[in-house]
Amino acid sequence: MSFKLTILGCSSAVPDLDKHPSSQLLNSNENLFLIDCGEGTQIRLRERNINFQRISHVLISHLHGDHFYGLIGLINSMHLLGRKKELHIFSHFELKNIINSQLQVASTILNYPLFFHEIPKDSEEVIFENDEIIIENILLDHRIHCSGFIFREKKYLRKIERENIIKHNIPDFYLNKIRSGDDYKSPTGEIIKNKQITKKARQANSYAYCSDTRFKKSISKKISGIDLLYHESTFNEKHKNLAKKTGHSTALQAANIANEAQVKCLLLGHFSKRYKDVNLLKIEAQKVFKNVILAENGMQLNFKEIIQNN
Repeated sequence: MSFKLTILGCSSAVPDLDKHPSSQLLNSNENLFLIDCGEGTQIRLRERNINFQRISHVLISHLHGDHFYGLIGLINSMHLLGRKKELHIFSHFELKNIINSQLQVASTILNYPLFFHEIPKDSEEVIFENDEIIIENILLDHRIHCSGFIFREKKYLRKIERENIIKHNIPDFYLNKIRSGDDYKSPTGEIIKNKQITKKARQANSYAYCSDTRFKKSISKKISGIDLLYHESTFNEKHKNLAKKTGHSTALQAANIANEAQVKCLLLGHFSKRYKDVNLLKIEAQKVFKNVILAENGMQLNFKEIIQNN
């Protein structure tokens, strides 16, 4: 059972040699979710020895090139390598026409089913759900329609201690209730407390991805208590006015969101190329929120460790 995040790119619009355009990969119990797909994402996946044919869902926050220019290349490589498994893309509706036009011009008929799912531009709702995870969109404030994403694992059931089940002669048909946290009442009226016959379940993890956005205080209510928050920090406070003009945030503003939401950890990214040393952004953020990490290409974050350290 795993919940891990890999940073594939953490630059803003202009790529740098050591900071590639935005892209992340979330591994939720071996289900791979690609979050944004900037130019060169498939190369970054290769560098990390990640089999991109295992990716089943791609989420695109908005249609600025540094967040989706790598998608058509990835789709085509999946085709050339014989993919048969369906691929689901979540985005604003215009992306479907863009990708279909690119495929049509190249006379490419994919070997696999490609499904597009529209992200609402004016509402926040659940956009994907299966037995293990729920994904919601967050309305952000950028120069064009832009969505963030919240990933929440579903609550895990408690673990049965088989020897105690046998000891108290508890019938099998009652086990699902016990896994859900119920106590057991025996035929003689004895109450067997749940904690006597089960072990605590693994904590469900949560992740919020806030792509390009101006400072938007209301985000904090939506992401309250999240384990890890990724929030763009394109600028420092010295360029606060430029951030507002271009639809971005400063590191201090990202920290204020994290502090207000009481998240466990803040991950900064989408750095402007003007900063040769992005540590100044971390220092700025730590003025109001202590637990700050700077995104780095190839970085992998294990949520089990994040929780243990907080």
